[in-house]
Amino acid sequence: MSAFIIMTVGLAILAVISGMLGLGVAFSAVPFLSLFLPDLVNQVQPLTLLLNGLTALFATFGFAKSGFVDWKKAIILSVVTTLSAPIGAYLAHFINQTYILYIYLAVVIYLAFSLFKPFKEKEDVQENFRLALVFAVPISILAGFLGIGPGFLLMPTLILLGFEAKRAAGINAFAVTPPSFSALIPHLSTAVWDMRLTVVLLIVGAAGAFLGARITSLYVPSNRLKQLFGVLIVIMTAYKIYTLF
Repeated sequence: MSAFIIMTVGLAILAVISGMLGLGVAFSAVPFLSLFLPDLVNQVQPLTLLLNGLTALFATFGFAKSGFVDWKKAIILSVVTTLSAPIGAYLAHFINQTYILYIYLAVVIYLAFSLFKPFKEKEDVQENFRLALVFAVPISILAGFLGIGPGFLLMPTLILLGFEAKRAAGINAFAVTPPSFSALIPHLSTAVWDMRLTVVLLIVGAAGAFLGARITSLYVPSNRLKQLFGVLIVIMTAYKIYTLF
């Protein structure tokens, strides 16, 4: 089986999973596509940021169809993440990524541990939403640096601040769409594109993300969604540690 087919099928599966969780696909597409594309900064990161924006957008459509997107909060959050993400993407050209990966792993381990602890969702999350806006700045900078989009860290942050899981997924999906595209800007002058591969991955990624969001909206209970996200974080953290050593 050719690398092209493997990348296409693999990305489609990852897009469905990311759409179910209200994420862009970059958090899993970065390590997956790195198996086939040798240049992380100039090939993998530009492609995954573009994929992240499109898959998050189509996941938003999937959640919005069932009324799980709080548009006001999502738009405000997206402004903060969009302005912050390019800072990290710019710094990626100058700072050794190994040091930042350690910080990323520490944050992810903490979030994974917290998601498995019992806590109550809150009806009035306005005050905690202001706190979410504060956390969104360093999260977006870190995500832009790693080329993964901020959703992988922002989604559990919203849940831990009291947002119901499906609504957190809907808000998160829209909020990470613009910063994915804004974080792509610093890469444009040096990005290397395979246009055939890019177009095919964008199509299967968009379709997969929409399908995943609809599956969650219709069939996955919120508590189960939180647990799935916790398991995913543990798996991805273990993979990151493995790649470091």
